[in-house]
Amino acid sequence: MASTSLLKASPVLDKSEWVKGQSVLFRQPSSASVVLPNRATSLAVRAASSYADELVKTAKTIASPGRGILAMDESNATCGKRLDSIGLENTEANRQAYRTLLVSAPGLGQYISGAILFEETLYQSTTEGKKMVDVLVEQNIVPGIKVDKGLVPLVGSNNESWCQGLDGLSSRTAAYYQQGARFAKWRTVVSIPNGPSALAVKEAAWGLARYAAISQDSGLVPIVEPEILLDGEHDIDRTYEVAEKVWAEVFFYLAQNNVMFEGILLKPSMVTPGAESKDRATPEQVAAYTLKLLRNRIPPAVPGIMFLSGGQSELEATLNLNAMNQAPNPWHVSFSYARALQNTCLKTWGGRAENVNAAQTTLLARAKANSLAQLGKYTGEGESEEAKEGMFVKGYTY
Repeated sequence: MASTSLLKASPVLDKSEWVKGQSVLFRQPSSASVVLPNRATSLAVRAASSYADELVKTAKTIASPGRGILAMDESNATCGKRLDSIGLENTEANRQAYRTLLVSAPGLGQYISGAILFEETLYQSTTEGKKMVDVLVEQNIVPGIKVDKGLVPLVGSNNESWCQGLDGLSSRTAAYYQQGARFAKWRTVVSIPNGPSALAVKEAAWGLARYAAISQDSGLVPIVEPEILLDGEHDIDRTYEVAEKVWAEVFFYLAQNNVMFEGILLKPSMVTPGAESKDRATPEQVAAYTLKLLRNRIPPAVPGIMFLSGGQSELEATLNLNAMNQAPNPWHVSFSYARALQNTCLKTWGGRAENVNAAQTTLLARAKANSLAQLGKYTGEGESEEAKEGMFVKGYTY
């Protein structure tokens, strides 16, 4: 956990300036140098290294019209759970076969602009012996990489978690860039039933900011993901209240760490009631609350908002995204889905070679549906019953 002394030691930005008005933080210069005010002196800080132009280009490529992100960065243990659900053993060969099915789906790049990979996959070849990264690039899909090391208990909190992985991150991100990755992902979580405590929110925001700065310095566009977990019985207003505080903290520390907003992507949760709440929200309500949050907290300099599905059904996630794109937004509002793209595909495959084509067709149909939702043109017609199945798992971990 970041020390209290470290958080207090940096004098370059007064947090009250953020609370009273965010506009000063939003007007960042387009160059890689950011000048921040200091009561005693004016301190010039180098941000985004020599990769500034490339970072902006990569972010814009991922945030391109009608396209979103395929999140296939499940750890080997989590991938094993998915394979077990269709009766397959968790072996490297089976993981390779499934990942090959995903990245080689014909025409996937029409709907998918980026794919988040687990470290094994970044260095892995397909069952035909071609590098996974090369297959993605040929499909005009930008390879990305999960860089965090998972959640661990946050000592001194209300049974909350913090995300580890900053140690050695600079050398790892440099190696991932050399391997072909061009963006990164770091997932931390905030639990509403457990508070969230000020300590947990600050730790989440600080960790994301340090990760983002390090990633940009290595040439990787950081996906900033403080997931507000669906767990709980709270209503949509409580979710909004917590999310607003979390995102204020996140952008305060992103600015303090001189992260270039034009070279990041966000992966937030949609603003919904808790999964165990008696009250359900329509897509229009989810869109209204979520867009209000974005307008109040996210600077328009950020190229893309790539929503996570967080255990929503495939259909629900697509309908909610579509509702958010019924009018123009300052950002590219799109998706970064794992289960909401893969669930029916995995079941269709069932581990059988003869089902690969059918599974890929299912994946493409799901990707196309979300592509249409990104454009605000999804109708929901012809959806299967599987697409309507909820995927919320209490206490879900990757």
